[in-house]
Amino acid sequence: MTDPRIAKIEERLRAALQPSQLLLEDESALHAGHAGAASGGSHYQLRIVSDKFEGLKLVTRHRLVYDSVHDMMRGEIHALAITALAPSEV
Repeated sequence: MTDPRIAKIEERLRAALQPSQLLLEDESALHAGHAGAASGGSHYQLRIVSDKFEGLKLVTRHRLVYDSVHDMMRGEIHALAITALAPSEV
């Protein structure tokens, strides 16, 4: 069964960035006892490959990702580690 948070994040990323690759892993168990885990927010590791990243600086790529899930960042997502690549970099 897919975690509803992961499904929601993936849906938003697919809609906004049309990735050719998307791997989202919940690493919350690695942060047990951390303040963010205690408040209900989860820790995620993201690897995403999208044509939309071609020619963009890293900070701009991250901004595109964060823009896709911005309203989830204060509750459902505590931390999001991002690897954002253009297809030419894979």
